[in-house]
Amino acid sequence: MKDKIDVGIIGLGSRGLVRKTIAENNPALNLVAVSDAHRPNIPRSETFRYYEDYRNLLDSGVDAVFVAPQNKYRPRVVIDALDRGIHVFCEVPPGRNVKDMQNIIAAEKKAGGPVVVFGFTLRFHGAVLKAKEIIDSGTYGKILWMNGVHGKSGGNDFESIWRSNREWAGGGILLDQGIHMADLFLFFAGKFREVKSFVTTSFWNIPVEDNACALLRTAENQVAMLHASSTHWKNRYALEICLENGCITLKGDLTTAGDYGPRETLIVSPRHTGEEGRTSGFFEESITCFDTAAPWQREVDVFIDCIQDDTKVNQGSSGNALKAMKLVDRIYRRDTVWWNRWKSSGG
Repeated sequence: MKDKIDVGIIGLGSRGLVRKTIAENNPALNLVAVSDAHRPNIPRSETFRYYEDYRNLLDSGVDAVFVAPQNKYRPRVVIDALDRGIHVFCEVPPGRNVKDMQNIIAAEKKAGGPVVVFGFTLRFHGAVLKAKEIIDSGTYGKILWMNGVHGKSGGNDFESIWRSNREWAGGGILLDQGIHMADLFLFFAGKFREVKSFVTTSFWNIPVEDNACALLRTAENQVAMLHASSTHWKNRYALEICLENGCITLKGDLTTAGDYGPRETLIVSPRHTGEEGRTSGFFEESITCFDTAAPWQREVDVFIDCIQDDTKVNQGSSGNALKAMKLVDRIYRRDTVWWNRWKSSGG
């Protein structure tokens, strides 16, 4: 085993640059190469090589790659890396549709050994990890319902960015950000038996959705409500989880840019059982704050551990990615008006 894992980064957009910073500062990683055909003017460095064609990077002897190009290219890059026996950390969504993810899984099975991790970063948030611990302890009983909101403010160039391009992105705000909330629902409640949805393009002049609202129900009658939106006018992430004997509220997504707030909070509100608490309106809450963007490092550390220890991926696995993609697909399809219009226009 080498002292360091030689890594490359394919795609140097916002997420690729985050991975670049992490790779340069993680003692277990050695950043040796980057590639982005759409950014040929990337400043060169003496510490890593630049390749315009990502395949040349894959053939350069790297042990692992961070895959962060546009959605359209992710499946092909992941599969090409796996065919060469290279470990892969891929951003989410892993592609534009369920078939893309199925193709990746087929390549993973064929390759056998390489570790494959997908960047479901919300799973590694301090508030999410603490909420999972509380729920699994049974202190507040079982989950009754969840309400999750995840979206962005748009912006002056929103209609022209690649995420609003149907060919490159494959979907709009539901696939771009709603998939992360859908994955959290799966993380906390398992699979869903029923799905109902409304998918719309309400404001932006784009060929993909700018709002998606979904109602999901498990076999145990637990209900989850999801709203993914690019018309919030303010970046927003919030998740309420109501249990039999209390409620857990998570707010704030600590991105490196700080555009979802300066901190992340976990609020635990026990259910009042006495008449005095119900009539007086008095209640107690515990609030825990997290003020460092550690999730990005945590998920990379898991990736590294799986490579070095040859262990199974438990968070952000191909199975997690497939389930999330299938749930997003069900949300799209359950709005038959949206789905029929989407298909008739080449979706």
